[in-house]
Amino acid sequence: MSDAPETVTVTSHRVMCDGAGDIRSTGGYKPAALGHPRVWLEIDEKGYVDCGYCDKRFVLDEHHAH
Repeated sequence: MSDAPETVTVTSHRVMCDGAGDIRSTGGYKPAALGHPRVWLEIDEKGYVDCGYCDKRFVLDEHHAH
């Protein structure tokens, strides 16, 4: 079992994280109340940004980096 934070490749410089998008239940996705407050993050020249709540890393797809 790995405790490493999740990495997500995205196509936009601006991303949203609520910590619940990757939490699944038998009925689909669980409500955001089980995650963390919704935050908007901006990917800068590094090409990635980490969520301050859940440490999920959002990496800009290299085809959209320009």
